[in-house]
Amino acid sequence: MSTKIYVGNLPWRTTDVQLTQLFAAHGDVLSVRIISDRDTGRSRGFAFVTMASAPAAQAAIAALHGSLLEGRTLVVNEANNQGGRPGSRPTGPRTHEDA
Repeated sequence: MSTKIYVGNLPWRTTDVQLTQLFAAHGDVLSVRIISDRDTGRSRGFAFVTMASAPAAQAAIAALHGSLLEGRTLVVNEANNQGGRPGSRPTGPRTHEDA
């Protein structure tokens, strides 16, 4: 299991400090990265938290998935190491090869 956790459905006002405090109850937090829109700088509503160990990550996922933060139900699961969100498709120009 990875130590990197995806945290979704975050309130727009959520800070790194809030997430660090929330996850620290389940183990040592190495980093918190809230993803923001490049153009506006506003939170996109999701983040990545890296825990110090796999057991700490598992404990955080078990305890926090489905919990409430400022009235929003959090989605907390193991991060997808392939980039992008689960189920996302690659972007870019499509190519077509004629037979």
